[in-house]
Amino acid sequence: MEYTRLGRSGLRVSRIALGCMSFGDPATGFQKWTLPQDEALPYFRQALDLGITFWDTANVYSYGDSERIVGEALRRFTHRDEIVLATKLFIKVGEGPGDSGLSRKAIMQQVDASLSRLGTDYIDLYQIHRFDPNTPVEETMEALHDLVKAGKVRYIGASAMWAWQFAKMQTAADVHGWTRFISMQDQYSLLYREEEREMFGLLADQGVGSIPYSPLAKGRVARPSGEQTKRSSDDPVGNAFFADTERDRPVIDAVEQVATARDVPMAQVALAWVLTNPVVAAPIIGATKPHHLVDAAVAAELTLTPEELTALEEHYTVRVAGGF
Repeated sequence: MEYTRLGRSGLRVSRIALGCMSFGDPATGFQKWTLPQDEALPYFRQALDLGITFWDTANVYSYGDSERIVGEALRRFTHRDEIVLATKLFIKVGEGPGDSGLSRKAIMQQVDASLSRLGTDYIDLYQIHRFDPNTPVEETMEALHDLVKAGKVRYIGASAMWAWQFAKMQTAADVHGWTRFISMQDQYSLLYREEEREMFGLLADQGVGSIPYSPLAKGRVARPSGEQTKRSSDDPVGNAFFADTERDRPVIDAVEQVATARDVPMAQVALAWVLTNPVVAAPIIGATKPHHLVDAAVAAELTLTPEELTALEEHYTVRVAGGF
């Protein structure tokens, strides 16, 4: 496994991140396809064996159960300082005034709740899950800065917003001497490349690392056109982002053709393509089958030729930016 700095920060992360939205008790009602603790824990052991030491979760995943399982994996399999641990806040997790958003109250309340579930006294990368239009950016950025100064958080990151919103928050930090974001968790794949026009130029200029979610387009570019899986038929979140359409078929077919010529799984080709973008530090892989992490680790070492890159990219059509 290769390791890289996250943006221009000093934080080093594995080039593949383990996404933990897949882990949690299905009875919470978050997603029917999540894996309960006994089924989830082997993936953490496998991740360590592959050198994947960057783990990403969120307070809203299975309404806290994902964080609890991550904490259990930390206790069972590794030493805390050997893992780069990331989590998030913003999306509603309860009914109280501090259970959603990016107010000072919410930030202070949710970080303590996450620390308790994770069973640790610090978070390496604390991310805002979305932009909060109802809270002044100065209130949010100062509160996040205070968490860093208190030692509860080492670095801060953001996720899924317009570039102008991200620039506004970074500017507030600069003006007041507060902690800046070092990462952006944005949607990026062969089927969704709008961040190349919207966000990536800003990230390159600011020295911020991208840690893309859905780098396989919720599995759409990991299997032939029209082929369905159990999760794809029972994943309202994924289907909201990626419905099988005719405009995507040529892209998926190109992935299949390159993979067939290489004699490798489609997922390896699609993920290797994501890793070619210079602002991408570590795509996030949500594993629910043992081969998912193996394919991701191999993809980090796969070099695509210029001809293969052209074949993969030439059929993409511009679409409306979204996911915010």
